[in-house]
Amino acid sequence: MDITKILEELRREHQQLGEAILSLERLAAGGKRRGRPPAWLAAAQQSTGIAPPPPAVRGPGRPAGSKNRKPKKKSLEAGE
Repeated sequence: MDITKILEELRREHQQLGEAILSLERLAAGGKRRGRPPAWLAAAQQSTGIAPPPPAVRGPGRPAGSKNRKPKKKSLEAGE
């Protein structure tokens, strides 16, 4: 093999290793992320068989306010 070809291959591998290390460092630092995972992470989880975490338990919803109230039916007046 020509030395220039070997150098090109080594540089490509070096770049790929750098990207892989960066991705792993991001995952390790992670913490709790909000929102949808990146496409590459979701694809990696599906290909390795790692199940995504269960969805978070949601609260009871919004409190009854003027926007959420159903319109009251007009009741018959008491005197008639």
